[in-house]
Amino acid sequence: MARIGDRSEMEAFVRAVDLGSFSAAARELKLTPSALSKLVTRLESSLGVKLLSRSTRELRATPEGELLLARCRRILAEIEDAENELTNSIEHPSGTLRLHTGVGFGTHQLVPVLPAFLARYADVRVELMLEDRAVDLAREHIDISVWPGEPEDTSLVARKLCEFERVVCASPAYLQRQGVPQTAADLKQHNCITLSGLPAALASWSMQPGVHAKGVDVSGNVAVNNAECVRHLALQGVGVARLNRFMVSDDLDSGRLQQVMHVAQPMRRQALYALYPPLHHRLPRVAVMLAFLAEHFSRPPWAIPSGATSA
Repeated sequence: MARIGDRSEMEAFVRAVDLGSFSAAARELKLTPSALSKLVTRLESSLGVKLLSRSTRELRATPEGELLLARCRRILAEIEDAENELTNSIEHPSGTLRLHTGVGFGTHQLVPVLPAFLARYADVRVELMLEDRAVDLAREHIDISVWPGEPEDTSLVARKLCEFERVVCASPAYLQRQGVPQTAADLKQHNCITLSGLPAALASWSMQPGVHAKGVDVSGNVAVNNAECVRHLALQGVGVARLNRFMVSDDLDSGRLQQVMHVAQPMRRQALYALYPPLHHRLPRVAVMLAFLAEHFSRPPWAIPSGATSA
């Protein structure tokens, strides 16, 4: 089957016809006349037809060359348009970016800084999904998921953003009424607000650093499938909650919530990752969001006590 070798052969052929000589076409394409002539000859050999009629006074397309000339012009124009579009996309990212994260991180950390991203990249439309569940990025057409822990799906790229810790806390009113738990064992005597729908391995409260830390089985009169609702119930004095520090740092600073057991039971750190499919970072809209996330969260804006122990 006859095939056109590459773009350079088409360009050599088209410019030679347009300018009427190999020498003029070679100067424009920054080639030697002999190199340009070889490109055209190679194209003719590939197709098995004579494309140019050469004489000492003129150079023009043969009837077969005229047929190919129109198609080559269209193909080269489409390639140029595609290159310009891609260059513009890299310099000015555009399109829809589907971004997923948990309710707590999204509400308290991501949404407050999102206007800065939208102002910087006005042509990118962000579809933000806030759900307290791990998602299937491929099936749900998600570009990036900001999620704690390395993914079970090893085909995903996991870019670590930062570390955080979970804190055990309650409102001053609850602690005044029920007392302050001093140890993990004390939690069994308290009304603990829990997250429902978690796997059994995650349902207990594992607090101490180290891979061999034992979890504490807690219970209470309310379980919610949304961490932000757990926070609101804790603020209203319903019971003790274990929440990510990035959700409650303002509440702790203001005294609306008080952290308990942090001296006797130092919390273990967790990693927060940006998860995305391989090669997805080459999409300009994804690349700029990954850079934005790293810019804002590689040094967490929420306070982590300097004396906390890492896992």
